[in-house]
Amino acid sequence: MPLKKLCFLVFLLLFATAAQAQYTLDNAASSLNFITIKKNKIGEVQSFTQLTGSIVGGVAKVTVDLTSVKTNIDIRDERLKSMLFETGLFPTATVSAQLDSVQLDALSSGEQLIIPVSLTLDLHGKSKNIETSLQVIALSDGALLVSTTTPVIINAFDFSLSEGVAKLMEAAKLPSISAAVPVTFSVIFRR
Repeated sequence: MPLKKLCFLVFLLLFATAAQAQYTLDNAASSLNFITIKKNKIGEVQSFTQLTGSIVGGVAKVTVDLTSVKTNIDIRDERLKSMLFETGLFPTATVSAQLDSVQLDALSSGEQLIIPVSLTLDLHGKSKNIETSLQVIALSDGALLVSTTTPVIINAFDFSLSEGVAKLMEAAKLPSISAAVPVTFSVIFRR
């Protein structure tokens, strides 16, 4: 193969790779929160503090470190890790979605999109698709702010977590803990 053709092919390959914007999740600027209801009347906001993720070629993926659960009560954090999430066996959860990279790259600073998506949640050895909508806002520094437009409801029964919920109820001597949990997130992806 002549050297000119080889150089041209290498240039095309490099250009095509650069044209597909890659984004990395900024954990310090991101949040993932969920609300638990106990005794049928007490709601509490909880969070995960360690998220990693990226958007590459239109595929968004976020990994949640389940050991980073934060309830502001140490014993509750430990119980959630050991009894519910079983972090020794399942230390992370992942959420992924296919996004339109052309749409994302076309956003100007301050512009927003509402995108219907099918999120795939892998949690506790189970996988489920969840239909929702995300709001994507292009920021002035080229970053993307991605957030839920409404809470996403996660049901413990869908992910074999109901036994863990029962263990938590027993350990805390509670008559009830809701198996359906609303989840919201707001994450920043930077180039």
